[in-house]
Amino acid sequence: QEGLQEGRQEGLQEGRQEGLQEGRQEEGVNLILRLLARRVGSLPLEIESQIRRLSLAEIEALGEALLDFSDISDLIAWLR
Repeated sequence: QEGLQEGRQEGLQEGRQEGLQEGRQEEGVNLILRLLARRVGSLPLEIESQIRRLSLAEIEALGEALLDFSDISDLIAWLR
């Protein structure tokens, strides 16, 4: 019984951590997409989809890099 309770607690903690991580990822992606739209204009769905697949670390790096973008070709080069 005690082991079962401990397992549940660990599972809940892991689930919360994963949920927080996913939330940060989603917020980061949405912010980057809005910033990119302002910087380079409307994004093709293929590019948006590619950005949504980036890791959180890659999203953060893109957030810094996009400050130097002047058009969508800069974004495409960065994604490569």
